[in-house]
Amino acid sequence: MLKEILNLWKKQDATTEILKKYLKALETDFKMYTEAVRCLRRCENSKMELDIYQTDITINKSERQIRRDILTHLIMFDKSEIETGLTIASIVIDIERIGDYMKNIADLANLHKSKLHGGIYEDVLNRTEKRIEEFFKLTLQAFPESNVELARQVVKGYREVSKDCTVTTNELIQNGGNFSVSDAVTLGLYLRFLKRTGAHLFNICTSIINPFDRIGYDEKKKKEE
Repeated sequence: MLKEILNLWKKQDATTEILKKYLKALETDFKMYTEAVRCLRRCENSKMELDIYQTDITINKSERQIRRDILTHLIMFDKSEIETGLTIASIVIDIERIGDYMKNIADLANLHKSKLHGGIYEDVLNRTEKRIEEFFKLTLQAFPESNVELARQVVKGYREVSKDCTVTTNELIQNGGNFSVSDAVTLGLYLRFLKRTGAHLFNICTSIINPFDRIGYDEKKKKEE
């Protein structure tokens, strides 16, 4: 359904601008993710090449502007476009939340100082980081095209990421891996932030697959009431 309504929206210049702002904000989130992960996991001095905190402020401003643009558009044009307007307004919140988690990861990099090693969980961390990167790329491609199959890849893949993060965090709580207190706390929080980032990308992709009322949920099965 989203594909058909987006095609109607794209006939209006104002709507094209709304979608461009949306995608630009998500692209900015991706850049923040790349930099935040680099600082925490690849650098010894946590020096950032991108001002993540200022960038997050920019994303917040963009979110508010998109909301205003959507409201103006819905007032001026056909009521049949309300569902798509509400959908975009809803998932713009996910973009803003992703920015918050990137800021949280940057905080970890600043506080931890040295490069964070995953120890016995290094393979899990590398796999999770790569999957989140893949989710960003798939979402950026899926949304403007309303590509259901690409969106399904994110929805399916997120379940694996969520499980990996939860299992590893539980083991950390049970004193797994013989980490220092600092490393254990940082690693646990980092896993949490990665999981939540994946969850918000999952939400965005469910908006491509599902109607408005089922955003954030798995695809409805035929036998489900």
